Amino acid sequence: MAAVGGMLASAVIKVVIGQIGSAIGREIKLHRNMKNDLENMKMTLESLEAVLSDAETRSVTDNSALLWLKRLKNAIYDISGMLDDFEADTGLLAATMNKIKMPRKMKEMQKRLQKIADNRNNYRVLPETRSKEKQVPDTRETAGNVEEAEIIGRTNEKLEILACISGSTTQGTTIIPICGIGGIGKTTLARLVFNDSKFKEYSRVWVYVSQKFELKKIGNIIISQLSQERPISDDLHSIDTRLRELFTGNRILIILDDLWERNPSDLQKLKAMLKHGEGSKVLVLVTTREKNIAQEIGTVDPFELPPLSDQMCWDILKVKSMFETRQDKERLEPIGKEIAKMCGGVALAAQSLGHMLKSKTYDVWDSIRSNHTWNLCAAKETSSTHEVLASLLLSYNFMPPHLKLCFAYCAIFPKGHNMISDDLIHQWIALGFMEPSSTFSTWQLGESYITKLLEMSFLQHSKIDSSYFEQRKDATRFIMHDLVHDLARSVMADEYNLEGPNCRYAWLKDCDTSSNIYLLEHASPAELKISQLEYVKSPEEAHSINLSEKQTILELTLFWTNGANRSVDDMELLTELVPQPL
Repeated sequence: MAAVGGMLASAVIKVVIGQIGSAIGREIKLHRNMKNDLENMKMTLESLEAVLSDAETRSVTDNSALLWLKRLKNAIYDISGMLDDFEADTGLLAATMNKIKMPRKMKEMQKRLQKIADNRNNYRVLPETRSKEKQVPDTRETAGNVEEAEIIGRTNEKLEILACISGSTTQGTTIIPICGIGGIGKTTLARLVFNDSKFKEYSRVWVYVSQKFELKKIGNIIISQLSQERPISDDLHSIDTRLRELFTGNRILIILDDLWERNPSDLQKLKAMLKHGEGSKVLVLVTTREKNIAQEIGTVDPFELPPLSDQMCWDILKVKSMFETRQDKERLEPIGKEIAKMCGGVALAAQSLGHMLKSKTYDVWDSIRSNHTWNLCAAKETSSTHEVLASLLLSYNFMPPHLKLCFAYCAIFPKGHNMISDDLIHQWIALGFMEPSSTFSTWQLGESYITKLLEMSFLQHSKIDSSYFEQRKDATRFIMHDLVHDLARSVMADEYNLEGPNCRYAWLKDCDTSSNIYLLEHASPAELKISQLEYVKSPEEAHSINLSEKQTILELTLFWTNGANRSVDDMELLTELVPQPL
């Protein structure tokens, strides 16, 4: 998916306008003229905010609008950093110097903002034309509605898969591939089979494979879920031996979700790893987008998942939008059916759009039907996924600004990562992403944001049994569909790029080589996670990235693998990594 990093600007500007408003309200350390400067800056930002909807939409295909948005966004980040520096608890000398320098910085920043505002016409950015729509009264959506929307249209396919499994009466391993375009419902179908009562006597395993194919990792995940054992080793022979022991004489259902590996040699090795165990009956469902992969990995013909019918997409839209509870449903139905056709038979598109349309007025439904984002995405994305890309972009565009920022932040996690709900909320709060509220606490707001993202299908409950995790087994975990993750990465393209000049959020995984941790040497993110620190070879390697001097870091999270051997003492490593207090 092409980068659409400009589409984060409306979220960032809303947060910084609030930050300026708080500074004005508190009048902390304000120079006598600084309050006026802040008020002028706030008014300029509010004027710029009014044109962002058009600019963000145009930035999908218009490079000039994208460039304008990036310049604006960079200026906004600089304003935020300037205010953070000024309000920091520094020593007397530093505070005095700040008071002397800040008025000049303010005036320079105001000139920079005004220049960006004046250049708006040069970049063909138009004022906001969409009026603020009133929403019709909302009705609480239940978990049952979410489940109903997910399974619409896949009952027959589930029965066909079960019939194929029933037809395989011989012992051994049967691998059934399910292929189809992204977002069409392959994982949903696999989950329906996985949860079917037919397999209640089976040991069941769910593996998210992803684009990074690691045979040893797949084997170790299967071992962990079948035996509650920790990964046994990096030795493939030992993994094969343990799998043979676990498979022998047992009935096992394995889901390999989202397989991308095209190398026939690697796929044959995977098949061989799954064919162990005497007297066993192992059923493997593999989901993949590519038919060639399905043909190579399967022991039976691939099951090609067809697109949903327009009627099925309309049924999903109705469930997700609470259509049947509306008083204007007869008037909305023709529009809704046209929107359903635009979903291209893709379940994810219908789910995200359906929730976005819930409680929206007739005018909004009509504007979605005629929105030029459909044409923009068709021009930008030549693959068959342009319908789901358009629907996700439209749904993202209609998010409140603070929710946009919280969603986009999830881009720092790798695809398939199991995000822990409490940790995610803590991180959002620490980074100042929450909308100020006199009614709800920041924690309650975080929980409501997660609920909203779940309802939109932008987050999904983890499919892996909690017993698989070594720690925090009771924690609630979420994952992102890979297409939704693509959207988050494209929106956050500038902010999470370690090698870019505007990196603000980073999560460095797999520090098994010095080159990985060296990537942080020139990055100054606001939020940073580093995992697998046991692989750092020396204190000098940690010191070389100058992390202790990076004052821009608002939140730093360090991870060691539980029970792993260390090359460097933990406290010695912390001394080199933790930023020193001001």
